[in-house]
This record gives sequence, structure tokens and C-alpha cells, in this order.
Amino acid sequence: MIKDGTVTTQLLLRKLNWWQWWFLMALNIFFLVVGQSAAVLLGRFYYDQGGNSKWMATLVQTLAFPILFLPLFLIPSSQEPSTFSAPPTITNLALIYFSLGVLIAGDNMMYSVGLLYLSASTYSLICATQLAFNAIFSYFINSQKFTALILNSVVLLSLSAALIAVNDDSEGPSGVSQSKYIIGFLCTLAASALYSLLLSLMQLSFQKVLKRETFSVVLEMQIYTSLIATCVSIVGLFASGEWKTLHGEMEGFGTGKVSYVMTLVWTAVAWQVCSVGVVGLIFVVSSLFSNVISTVSLAITPIASVIAFHDKMNGIKVIAMLLAFWGLASYIYQNYHDNPTARTAQNDINESHNDYLS
Repeated sequence: MIKDGTVTTQLLLRKLNWWQWWFLMALNIFFLVVGQSAAVLLGRFYYDQGGNSKWMATLVQTLAFPILFLPLFLIPSSQEPSTFSAPPTITNLALIYFSLGVLIAGDNMMYSVGLLYLSASTYSLICATQLAFNAIFSYFINSQKFTALILNSVVLLSLSAALIAVNDDSEGPSGVSQSKYIIGFLCTLAASALYSLLLSLMQLSFQKVLKRETFSVVLEMQIYTSLIATCVSIVGLFASGEWKTLHGEMEGFGTGKVSYVMTLVWTAVAWQVCSVGVVGLIFVVSSLFSNVISTVSLAITPIASVIAFHDKMNGIKVIAMLLAFWGLASYIYQNYHDNPTARTAQNDINESHNDYLS
């Protein structure tokens, strides 16, 4: 059942002209694709130039979360009271935000380890499997239907990751052994699975506890879970002793001290620009579409990494990338096929809501 908050959001979107809606969607796609691609490339640049702190690389993924307060304050929230259910208690909200925040910190840590031991192109291709994991978790947790097209997407994305895993010519950054390459592969694959699990758990939280998915509620979820993840990352940075090496990292950074600081700052900003795009697409279109565009970005990043870092793009990687695009296309087509039914159902709900208000 779609609650009042969601209906209010849809009514707000219906007031937009078609070109305004397309502009908002294109703008948020731009934020997501550019933010995520830049963050991955800057993260690889940090390691290439002498950075070695996995906890610092984890911290910058959520550290700039205060940027998200700008859209939260600039875009007004609906003041319409909910008549369907009572709001969640502070205790329930705190438990949800804390649990998800801790999981996000662990997920970011595994992503950081993966990027340390893998090239940016290999890392991005493995991350594209998150769409396959998302389909599986959505089936079991969110009762999403498992169609032939989605199954095709899961198989193709799994084959893409398998090709990367067994590719004898795969190489990580210079100085990375085969064992560390395997660790990087497994950490990235596990991080992709955990990220997809987090998306399903967030959707479950919206459905069962928060019971609405308006722009402000989704943005607050992003802000408070990022706050918890940032705190966990700071504790990890000091508990591990890596904070003692940061001054030496800055002194020995390949492109200088200023470049070291700016790399970390812009990596943090890029991740939050990506977050704005993710939240914006959830608001304007849907959470599924947001995840699909995120995967599109991951499929584009290998091309950018070949240009920026001269990553080796052999035949196996090319085939893996084509399989990833094919699996992605299957997922997008299924979403396109489902849209007419979803729009019809939403229009019925909107009409019922208008009748209720009148």
C-alpha cells in the first residue's frame, strides 16, 4: 500500500511540466554518473600516488554528508499529516539508522580494500554485479517478482564477474600479488552483495517502519546513516593506528601535499554529489531506476579508467563489459515493461486521494 507521503510526492511531481521532469531526471543522472565515476577514479589516484590508509579511503565515502543538508533545506517537505499510520518512534528510528550506518561503514571498508588491490576498470566491472544481487535480495526480502529478463540479467552479470575472476591476464596495480588480487576481488564482490542487501533493507524500512518514501524521508535516511558510518570509520581509523601514518602519507604523496588534501576533499565531495543523484532519482523516478543508473555508471567507469590511468583492457575485459551492458539492458527493459502497469496503479491511487481530499 502506498501511504500519504508517497501520494503527496506524486502529486508534487504531477505539477511539473514534462520538460521540467525530464530536466530533473537528467540532472540527477548527471550527478550520479559523474559523482560516482569521479569518486572511483580519485580513489584509485589516491592509492597510485602513495596513499595506503584503507580507513581514510573508507571515511571519505561518507565524511561530506553535511552537503546533503542543502537539498534537505532548499526543497520544502510536505506538511500534510498522515492519516494512515502513526509515525515511527525515536527508538525504532535510532535502531534503524544505527544498524544501517554500521553496515554501510563495513561495506565501504570492503570497497576500499577492493580498490586498493584492483585496477579501476576491474573494480568497476565487479561492482556491476550489484544489480544481480539486488534482484536476488529484492525477491526474498521485498517480494519483487523474478522474471525471465531479470534472471537473464543475473546470469549475464554473474558471468561477467566470473570472467574477471578467472582471467589469467588480470593485473592489479603495480606491486600487487596474485593473493592480494584475489582478496581485492572477493572484497569487492562481497561489498557489492552487501550494498544490494542494504538497498533491500532500506526499502523494507520504508515499507514497514517509516511507511512513506518522500524526498525528505529518503534524504534523512541518507544523512543519518552516513553520520553513523562516518563515526564508525573515525573509530576504525584511530583504533587501527592508521592515523599515525597520515602525516607520512601526505609528505610522500606523489603529487605533493596540496594534491593529497585536495584528492581526499574532492573524493568526499564526489561521493556526496553521487548521493544527491541517487536520492534525486529515487524521488523523481524510483529506487530501482536509481540503482540501474548507478550500474550504468559502473559500466562506463572502465572506459574512463583506461583513458585516465591507461588500465589494460584485454579481450576478456571487453567481453565482460559487453556482458555487463547486456545484463543491464535486460534489467532496464524489464523496468520499462513494468512501467505502464505501475503508472496505471499510481493514477488510480492519485484519483482516490483526490476524491478523499474533496
